[in-house]
Amino acid sequence: MNQRPIMDAGPGLNFLSVNKQRLLFSTLGALSVPEAVKAEILRKSGHDKRFEVAGRVWAKLPERLMEILSDDVTDELSAAVHRISGVPINQRTRSGKDLGETMVIAHATVAAEAGEHVIVLIDDGGGCKAAATEARRLQRLNTLGAEVGSIRLINTVTVLERAAGGEHIPDKNAMRDLYSRLRGLDDGSPPLDTTNLMNLHCWL
Repeated sequence: MNQRPIMDAGPGLNFLSVNKQRLLFSTLGALSVPEAVKAEILRKSGHDKRFEVAGRVWAKLPERLMEILSDDVTDELSAAVHRISGVPINQRTRSGKDLGETMVIAHATVAAEAGEHVIVLIDDGGGCKAAATEARRLQRLNTLGAEVGSIRLINTVTVLERAAGGEHIPDKNAMRDLYSRLRGLDDGSPPLDTTNLMNLHCWL
């Protein structure tokens, strides 16, 4: 069975909060999240009204669409977390800051080292940098003859590009409206005019 794409909390909170979970699944298929990401989504949806809807949507998601990856310590997961964060896994899991994204990348690494080709959905800049570092490490191992898979990094803009022109984003106005709603939940999102979302081939 192929590894499902692994999603960080940021994109999950944002898409679920604007009731665009169907867009997410129709674009990427069934997803997975580490236990730390599930906990972050539930915590933020319970304490921040901007994400309140996400908690209600999450409660209705079946396992066939959203798999929870166990964060129980294994040798492989421990090694990945230590390499990514620079501290032992038991120490890293005691600090909640950015824990979800660390576990996303660690789970992706473990799967890729077992030969899987893994998609990671993450928006945070630090998380993207760490994921890219792991992806390059795997590429080097592959070049040296190791039988490993790969990590491919995507973000919210990637998802929107793939969905453009389809059922969920049929035209430019729909894209503009959705992007505005998503960006209202994430101060770190780039302005729309700095992306290519208004200039896609499907709009021509």
